[in-house]
Amino acid sequence: MLRRHLLGATLFAPAIASAQGNWPSRPVKLIVPYPPGGATDIIARIYADGIGNALGQPVVIDNRPGASGNIGIDAVAKSNDGHTLGAATVSNFSINQFLYRSVPYDIERDLQAVALGWEFPNIAVVAPTKVQARTLREFIDWARAKPGGVTYGSTGVGTTTHLSSAMLFSRLNIEAVHVPFRGASQIQPALMSGDIDFAIDGVASYQALIEGGQMRALAVTSAERWPTVPQVPTMAEAGMDNFVVTVWGGFVAPASMPAAAVERVSQEFRKVAESANATQLFGRVGAKAIWASPADSAARAARERPMWRETIEKSGARAD
Repeated sequence: MLRRHLLGATLFAPAIASAQGNWPSRPVKLIVPYPPGGATDIIARIYADGIGNALGQPVVIDNRPGASGNIGIDAVAKSNDGHTLGAATVSNFSINQFLYRSVPYDIERDLQAVALGWEFPNIAVVAPTKVQARTLREFIDWARAKPGGVTYGSTGVGTTTHLSSAMLFSRLNIEAVHVPFRGASQIQPALMSGDIDFAIDGVASYQALIEGGQMRALAVTSAERWPTVPQVPTMAEAGMDNFVVTVWGGFVAPASMPAAAVERVSQEFRKVAESANATQLFGRVGAKAIWASPADSAARAARERPMWRETIEKSGARAD
């Protein structure tokens, strides 16, 4: 029986290798687990356009939003056509499994990382007409002295904008109340009216307000200063060590996708990230193009999970 199985495997091996070498043999579906028009969708379309010609097949975007990306990523995990990929954010890679009591897929068992693709920091901001602090250190001193603590806004429970602030105030042992909103367009007027004191949110949403003086930037959460706001210090420069918390994302495939196909498309993603016009293309949404191999992408997700898990447990955040 074993000899028969070995013989069968030998006979079919060339066919399998040939099929993998000819991948893709039909259009590739790229599931985006967020709505059209958002940053993840825009970035995914840049990559889809960039790799389609190289692969010799169109890359078709399929938006499947809901449950912080869980619906779309679950569709990727359960696909078995060999031609489905997913655009995944740090929430999908490292946060949601701790934020939700039940996630319909196991990110480590049912999916495999293909590549990292983008990254951007959040930025700590206050409204200068309501909070007089000019630096992060001044804000921390003000927050510690404020009776009843401070309030901070976010784009929703369990988002990086929520968890970053929760992490900051927890480490500083400052009493703080979370006020979730539906997006930056709601956070900004709440800051300027004094309904909330502080926010850590995406750089791109605040750049014009910072330049116009309606918002004051205290620090960016990246390891280095960000090109679009080079005057804003990093958290480390502002006095908060060990606080590099960026919003990043990349691409995943079902665990069943052959390694040769994963490696090929990963290299095509790399070419887009390293192309001459990548800075201009990704700058539209305030992002920076990055690339990492499948193994390094999985390793980054694994390194960050303990940090996000601890923050979620301390904050008591739940999305269901």
